[in-house]
Amino acid sequence: MLSHVHLHQVSKVYGPKADQALRMMQDGMDKEEVQAKTGATIGVYDASIEIARGEIFVVMGLSGSGKSTLLRCINRLHEPTSGVVKVGDVDVTKLDRKELQEFRRNVFGMVFQRFALLPHRTVTGNVEYGLEVKGVPRDDRLRKVEEVLELVGLAGWGNHRPSQLSGGMQQRVGLARALAVDPEILLMDEAFSALDPLIKREMQDELLALQERMQKTIIFITHDLDEALKLGDRIAVMKDGRVVQVGTPEEIVSEPADEYVAAFTAGVDRSKVLTAGSVMKEPTPVIRPKDGPKTALQVMRRHGISSIFVVDNQSNLLGLLDAERATAAAERGDRTISEALERHPTVVDIDTPLREVMDVARNCQWPAAVTDARGRLRGVLVKGAILSALGTQSAFQESPNLDRNTSSVGAEVTVKAQA
Repeated sequence: MLSHVHLHQVSKVYGPKADQALRMMQDGMDKEEVQAKTGATIGVYDASIEIARGEIFVVMGLSGSGKSTLLRCINRLHEPTSGVVKVGDVDVTKLDRKELQEFRRNVFGMVFQRFALLPHRTVTGNVEYGLEVKGVPRDDRLRKVEEVLELVGLAGWGNHRPSQLSGGMQQRVGLARALAVDPEILLMDEAFSALDPLIKREMQDELLALQERMQKTIIFITHDLDEALKLGDRIAVMKDGRVVQVGTPEEIVSEPADEYVAAFTAGVDRSKVLTAGSVMKEPTPVIRPKDGPKTALQVMRRHGISSIFVVDNQSNLLGLLDAERATAAAERGDRTISEALERHPTVVDIDTPLREVMDVARNCQWPAAVTDARGRLRGVLVKGAILSALGTQSAFQESPNLDRNTSSVGAEVTVKAQA
C-alpha cells in the first residue's frame, strides 16, 4: 500500500539565497531575521512527519505558519528546497515530471478551500473531470459519478451547474470530484473554511461518516482548533514554518509542547477532548472470585475503601463487591464472594469523553471501572484526577455520592452502567 506518508527534514524556501537561509535557520535565527538578511521567505523548515495509512492527519496553525505549503510539498505542487517526501516506498522528490504527473493522478485527490469548480460544466461534468483526464470510458465515468454523488449526498444533482448550488453543496461536489478517481490519499486544504458555521459542522460530520466507510489517508489543513480536535486522529501544530508538536488531540490539549501550543489550546473545552483513559488511576487493589468475603473485607479495611472490583486471571471485570454485601456473605458463612457480587457495576469505556463522565457522575453510587474493548479492567476514575484535568470543580459541586470512598479505588466516578 502506498498511502503511508513520510516527510524527512523537508524545507521550502521562497526567493533567493535558499541555502544560506537554511543555514541561518539551522544556526538558530528565526523566520523574520532570515528574511531581513537574505530576502528569502521560509515556508517550511525541517519538517519530519510520519502519517499512517488510513488516518486523518490534521496540520494546523495560524496564517503564515506553513501548513498549506507543507501540504503542497507532499504532492510537489510546491517543490521542496530540501528533504525527502516518500509515499509508501516511492520517493516523490525523485520523480521526473511525467512520473510525477502520473503519480498525482493515481494517488492523490485534492479538495480546495474555494471549491475550484469549473463553472461551465455541470455537477456531473465537474465530478468526472479527473476520470476524463485519465482516459476512463464515458459509461464507466458516469457510473462512478453516480456512485460518488450518492456517497456525498448529491444524488440527483448531476445536471445542475455550480452556480445553482449552495456553498456546502459546491464543496460536496469538490469532495466527490476528488473521490471519483479513488485516491489513496486525500489532501484537503482549508476545505471547510469558506462555509458558514452550520454547514461547516455538517461537512465535518459528513467527512467523518465517509471515513468510516472509505478508510482513506486524509491530510487536512485548518487554522480552526475545534475543527482539528474534532477531525484529527493526530495533529501537527505549526508555527513560523516549523512543526512544533505532533500528537493526538488529547496529547495536544493535555501535554502542550511549549507556550505557543498551550496558548493555542487555552480556550478548549477539555471535557470534549480528554477521555477516561487519560485520567484513570491504576485499578488496585482487586480480588478474585475464589476469594472469601472475610479476605475481601480485610483488603478493604487495609486500603480504607468500602468497595472493590473483582476480576478473573485475565483481568476481565466480573463485578464489584461492597462492604455491606461482603459482611452479609461472611455472616452467612459463604466460602467465596461469587454470590455476593454486584454483577453489573457502573463501567466506562477507556475512550469515553470526560463530558459524558460528568453527565453521569452526579448520580453515581459506586466506583466506576474503566475497561477496554475486551472487557478487561484497565483503571478507575478518581474525582480528584477529573477535577485536575478539567481545571474546575464546578462540575462536581452537587455530586454528594462522589466522596463515598477515599482511596485511589474509592473516589471514582463513571460514565455508563452496563445492562
